[in-house]
Amino acid sequence: MYGYSRTSLIVILFVGFLFALFYIDGNFWSKTTPRIMSLSTFSNWYHEPKIPDFPKPNIGPFRNENPAPCTCQKTKPANQYVSKDKLDDLEKRRTEEFRQHQIRSGKENDVLILVPANTPLQYPMRGFRVTPMNKTLIPGLALQTQKRAVYKVSLRVQKGVLSVLNVQEGEKVDGQNEKHLNISSNSLQQLNDLLSRLTYTSTIYHIKTEDLAYFTFENHEVIFPIEIRRLSVPVLFDPGQDVNSQVTVLVKAFLRYKELNVLINSIRWNYPKIKIIVADDSLNPEKVVGDNIEHYIMPPAQGWFAGRNLAVSQVTTKYFLWVDDDFVFLNETRIESFVNIMEAVPELDVIGGQVESNQFSFKLQYEEGSSEEGGCITRVSGTHAPLPGFDGCFFADGVVNYFLGRTEAVRRVGFDPFLKRVGHTEFFVDGLGDLLVVTCKGLRIGHQKRSSTNKYRFFRHPPKSDSEAKMAHHFFKNHLKCMKY
Repeated sequence: MYGYSRTSLIVILFVGFLFALFYIDGNFWSKTTPRIMSLSTFSNWYHEPKIPDFPKPNIGPFRNENPAPCTCQKTKPANQYVSKDKLDDLEKRRTEEFRQHQIRSGKENDVLILVPANTPLQYPMRGFRVTPMNKTLIPGLALQTQKRAVYKVSLRVQKGVLSVLNVQEGEKVDGQNEKHLNISSNSLQQLNDLLSRLTYTSTIYHIKTEDLAYFTFENHEVIFPIEIRRLSVPVLFDPGQDVNSQVTVLVKAFLRYKELNVLINSIRWNYPKIKIIVADDSLNPEKVVGDNIEHYIMPPAQGWFAGRNLAVSQVTTKYFLWVDDDFVFLNETRIESFVNIMEAVPELDVIGGQVESNQFSFKLQYEEGSSEEGGCITRVSGTHAPLPGFDGCFFADGVVNYFLGRTEAVRRVGFDPFLKRVGHTEFFVDGLGDLLVVTCKGLRIGHQKRSSTNKYRFFRHPPKSDSEAKMAHHFFKNHLKCMKY
C-alpha cells in the first residue's frame, strides 16, 4: 500500500517512535547521541497534585448540654409535698447546693473531645495522670510527617506550665515554664527528641481535677486530658484465716427481743465464734447476752437507718452481713458462699441473697432531668445482666434486706438517719452509680413467724405525714423531680 514494502513501514514506524521519545527531552536536534529522559527532567513537567486546605475541624472541648426535663408518670412531683410558703426559699437553697455538688463531683470537667482524622500528631489519648504541682514527663508525644524545611509544634494548657528538660544550645524552645510553648527544628528526629523531654506541672493545688492540653502542628490540632490527682492511701482489711475474721453479722433491733434471741441462737448454731453487732433503739432496752456480741444502746426510736449507721461504724472486718432481727439462720445458710463470690469478683460491693423464697431485686430507672427541675427515679422489679461465671447471680440496683456488704464501700454511701421508720430502697438510691450490686439465688435465710405487738405496728407503719415528709426530703437531698416505687 502507498508503494512501501512491509520492511520499509517497520523502519519508518521505529524512527518515528525514537523521534517522539527524544523530542520530549528536547535533545534530538541538539545532540547526536540520544539519551533517555532523566528524573530531574521528569519532575520539571510533572507536579504532585496539591491537596486543598480544608477548614480546621472543631474537635472541642464541648460542654455537655443541660439534660432535657424528665417526666413524672402517674406520680406527684416531689415539690408538691413541700409547704407552699417554704417552697421558694427551699428551691433557691437546692439550686445552690446542686451547683456546689456539680463542682465537687467534677462535672465542670465533664466535656466531650473528638479525635481528628488522620493526624500526624502522636499523643496520650487517656491515662496521663500527674500529682498536683509536681513536674511530670508527658509520655508518647511525637510528630510523624513528610520532610519539611522546618518542623514546628506548639502546646498550651490552662492549669499548669510546660517545659522541656535539659535544653541544649541550638535547640529552639520558646515559652519555657509558661502555659504556651513552641518547639521548632529543621530535623524531625531532633524535634521528637525534644518532645520526649516535655514536662507538665500543675500550678494550682487540687486533689481531683483535670486540665486539657492542646497540641498543634500546622493545620492539625489535638486535645488530650491531663488528670490531676492526689495519691490516696489504701485502706485494707486483714481477712484472716476464716469467715469469723472476714465477716461481722449486723442487726438493728427494736422491741422484738424474743425474735432477736431466736436469731442469735440460730447464728451461734452455725457460727459459734463470729462477731454479732446489735444496734438497739428500743423504748425500754433489755440486756442482750452472749459471747462475742456487741450491744449498742441508742436513744429511743432513733430509727432504722440511724441504727444501720451505728452498726456499720463499729465493723472491723472486710465484710458485714446484714440481717433483720426476726430472721433465722437455716442449715443451708452459708456466709462462706457470699464471701467466695465477693473474693472472686473484687469489684462487687453488695451481694443480696433471698429471704425464704423472696429475692426482691430491683432496678432504678433514673433520668437526670434538667438542672432546674431535677431528676426522675422509678423502681422496677428485675435485674440487668448475669454475673459472668456465677450461675444464678445477676447485676441489679437493689436487693432484699439480707446482703453481704463490703465495709469500706458501704461506709462511703452511708444510711440517711432522716429515714427513721421506712427505708431500704433509699440506701440503694444514694449508692446508685457507686455501688456494684448483684443478687444470687440459693443464698437463703429463714424468716420467723410474724407476731408483732400493737406498739411495734405503730412504729412499723408510719402515718401519711411521714411519707409526705420523706418525699419533700428527697426533693432537696437527691435533687429529684419525682420518685416512684
